[in-house]
Amino acid sequence: MKATGIVRRIDELGRVVIPKEIRRTLRIREGDPLELFTERDELMLKKYSPIASIEQFAKGTAKSLSEQSGYLAVICDTDGVLQASGQGKKSLAGKSVSDKMTEVMLSRRSYLANKAEGGDILPIASDSDLTVTAQVIVPVVAGGDCLGAVVLLSTDEGAIMEASAVKLARLTSDIIANQFE
Repeated sequence: MKATGIVRRIDELGRVVIPKEIRRTLRIREGDPLELFTERDELMLKKYSPIASIEQFAKGTAKSLSEQSGYLAVICDTDGVLQASGQGKKSLAGKSVSDKMTEVMLSRRSYLANKAEGGDILPIASDSDLTVTAQVIVPVVAGGDCLGAVVLLSTDEGAIMEASAVKLARLTSDIIANQFE
């Protein structure tokens, strides 16, 4: 654990304000769930990610999705890439999602883009060097909350994401969402 040098007092209702700089750095937004951990006299807050709790399921799902679609399959929560399977997965594994990706997830609407048709390809991870030519992003929504997204990517020149790939990504998103309802 790293000391910040910031000290806050607890108010009469037991609340503590997390400084804006720390919230921004850790990508904590209003309404985000936090998990509490204690050890002796220490209290630790951690962003709670429901999808991360089913990591093995997400790993198998990404692998199956990649094999069935032929594309790079990515499963992420609202902060980062949890699992990636297929060609190019190493350039995305464990990276934070980009601001554009966060916008798509918060909109709770699917996004499809094909570079060959003039579509605007959105970066999935904020610091990835992967050159994507076609993509579909489908948010995972359960109980009205966006938990993450299922993404299919192609790096092939002139690739066009077909309707069947979109349906496969939507089906996968629904299967993951059903794990939480």
